[in-house]
Amino acid sequence: MNQRYPSALLENAVNQLASLPGVGRKTALRLALYMLRRDEGYTDGLASALVSLRHDVRYCKMCHNICDDEICPICANPNRDHSLLCVVENVKEVMAIENTGQFRGVYHVLGGIISPMDGIGPGDLRIDSLVERVAEGEVKEVILALSTTMEGDTTNFFIYRKLSGYNVKISVIARGVSIGDEIEYADEITLGRSIVNRTEFNLTSHS
Repeated sequence: MNQRYPSALLENAVNQLASLPGVGRKTALRLALYMLRRDEGYTDGLASALVSLRHDVRYCKMCHNICDDEICPICANPNRDHSLLCVVENVKEVMAIENTGQFRGVYHVLGGIISPMDGIGPGDLRIDSLVERVAEGEVKEVILALSTTMEGDTTNFFIYRKLSGYNVKISVIARGVSIGDEIEYADEITLGRSIVNRTEFNLTSHS
């Protein structure tokens, strides 16, 4: 039986909140009613933050990380090792690796991984800009820190082939992150050790 609402405005708010990942209609209703109980300043602040996020957030022109300026704080930091480049799937992985405190290089955010089942091919990812960064000559090592899934390994192999003609070391995070795991869900200690104990990419063990 469909939920009946005393207000079309409330129903619209519930519909919008329920469209968020992991939020069902009951949770959406609780959130909407919670906002109604709070003062207007709270709701206005929340709405303003979301509008600003959507319209004003930028992506670093070097690594594609989320930032407020043209260059993110990591890429702009002269104390980071710009010869060490860690390739990740999304912004969430940058945050996860940064939380380990074990990595002092820079990043390259692909924006996904190759997944034919989801209609995502190499052309949908930021692989060309990765090749361009390596071609500039400053990068000495590329660390492939993608999820240890079949899609992640496929993407690793594709990137390896694209970079094989350059004088750059290509390594992969140690398998302390279990097969099938996604990087963002790994605990900080395990993820940190996987970065530190990375191994050189080997076609035999990653094909």
